[in-house]
Amino acid sequence: MNDFSDAFATALSLILNLDQDLAEIVLLSLRVSLTAVLVAAVIGLPLGAALALFRFPGRSAAIVIVNALMGLPPVVVGLVVYLLLSRSGPLGPLGLLFSPAAMIIAQAVLVTPIVAALTRQVVEDLWAEYEEQLRSLGATPARAIGTLLWDGRFSLVTAVLAGFGRASAEVGAVMIVGGNIAHVTRVMTTTIALEVSKGDLALALGLGIILIALSLAVNGAASLIRETARRYQGALA
Repeated sequence: MNDFSDAFATALSLILNLDQDLAEIVLLSLRVSLTAVLVAAVIGLPLGAALALFRFPGRSAAIVIVNALMGLPPVVVGLVVYLLLSRSGPLGPLGLLFSPAAMIIAQAVLVTPIVAALTRQVVEDLWAEYEEQLRSLGATPARAIGTLLWDGRFSLVTAVLAGFGRASAEVGAVMIVGGNIAHVTRVMTTTIALEVSKGDLALALGLGIILIALSLAVNGAASLIRETARRYQGALA
């Protein structure tokens, strides 16, 4: 019990004193996860909208695949990205393995299906509600994408936040493709795993506290956005 108390006190001290190593790890984690979520949003938002609005052969199968990919095992994603980026892989000449770029790619692969699947559901519901009105104004499904994405922006921000939550908590894939190299690819989740295995609980607890705080902040932001959306829709009604 005393060991835990000492470790917890040391962890709080590291946070309050803005320990350099801890700050470096947190900033790298945020940079990697935020960039991955941005990439996933750029790909996933239009992809989800297209699946919602366009009718084409194999659409149902594509939706099933996107939904299934939401549960991709991180270690499998890490393995696939590793093989692609390794020296013998097709992207090996780029030299991205064991770099933050490799971790961004892995996290983007994990987050994109989440953003795409949630976007498809939001846009499909909006299209069902406004299809007649939009068609009467001469809008085709292709031309309606921008309008529907904007109209569903509150729900879509929540979807992106869900993707960030997945990315920031990821450990398996980034461990494989990043290598957990000190001062290069060591992020919060991989550092926690390493420090616990070494028996050094102070830094692991400090990073754990920050991760929990991030999770609470993301969920709080999602709740605030949902409440804002309800009030906005109520005002329009």
